[in-house]
Amino acid sequence: MEILRIILLVLLGITSLLLTLLILLHKGRGGGMSDMFGGGMTTSMGSSGVAERNLNRFTVALGLAWGVVIVALGLIQRFSGDS
Repeated sequence: MEILRIILLVLLGITSLLLTLLILLHKGRGGGMSDMFGGGMTTSMGSSGVAERNLNRFTVALGLAWGVVIVALGLIQRFSGDS
């Protein structure tokens, strides 16, 4: 059970870093922090619709995987005797 816990912790670290990176890659929608720091001036340099949709899909899939890892770690901690 300890090996599974270590694997899930490593997976949690990797998915957390990748999720942060993917969220930062998204195009700003305007009116938020991205416009405050000059994101509004680069609207013509945005990605195409297909690339943005694929980025959205990959971000959602990675977010779901991150959530599953969190739940699995919680269940392992809950039902193991190592509190």
